[in-house]
Amino acid sequence: MKNEILSRLSALPGRIAFYYKNLTTDECIAFREEEPMMAASVIKLFILAEAYRQMAAGRLDKDRLVTIHKDRCVPSCGALTYMHDGLQATVEDLYTLMIILSDNSATNYMIELLGEEAVNEGIRSLGFTKTILNRRMYDAEKSARGIQNYITAAEVGDLLARMAQGTLISPEASADMLRILKDQRLNGKIPFYIHTIPDHAAIAHKTGEDTGITHDVGVIFTKKPFVLVFCGNETDVAAYEREMAEISLLLYKANA
Repeated sequence: MKNEILSRLSALPGRIAFYYKNLTTDECIAFREEEPMMAASVIKLFILAEAYRQMAAGRLDKDRLVTIHKDRCVPSCGALTYMHDGLQATVEDLYTLMIILSDNSATNYMIELLGEEAVNEGIRSLGFTKTILNRRMYDAEKSARGIQNYITAAEVGDLLARMAQGTLISPEASADMLRILKDQRLNGKIPFYIHTIPDHAAIAHKTGEDTGITHDVGVIFTKKPFVLVFCGNETDVAAYEREMAEISLLLYKANA
């Protein structure tokens, strides 16, 4: 199975990275897992982790109300762009929308509340050296200058493994982050075929998309739970997403 997966990934155009870890057996399959990749919306996982770090430290209140202004909203994904000016949302609303709808406006509000440097400090405190938040969502000026956010498949995989094992921030924080990820509404990649299986296992995941970029990363709670990370830059998005769905099903059946 490992050779088949690596062969399929190698045949794809562009820059492809992959990471699989079985949380029961510690078996790993990895492909260019240390290569920095433009993050798209997967960086939102690290923003979520920082929110929980600050809440645990008493520096952030999940019930704090934030007023949403239309002139500060950015294009979709998301819902806030379409809501009325002056809407009040809690911090918990914002980080939930940031994950389950990949809401870019909610993400920017969260970055403002947390502090960009604090997010990067949190990333470094977790031992990650290649993941970095360099700009907000839809920052056209920085994007035009080639300033991007970066992840690696291995660091995302480690973050998710810690979450699944209850060691990211705290057992309670880990469980709550997984609860949000299980409510993901964008399910056309890793879960695409798995969701056709009756009584399928839960999937806690986060996607990322941009021009020529497609990611999906998550934890699949089969009998032998596993972490799965697909990252693609400058690739054939449709072709890679088909492979994501098929490889995910293959690994799901192997661990059911």
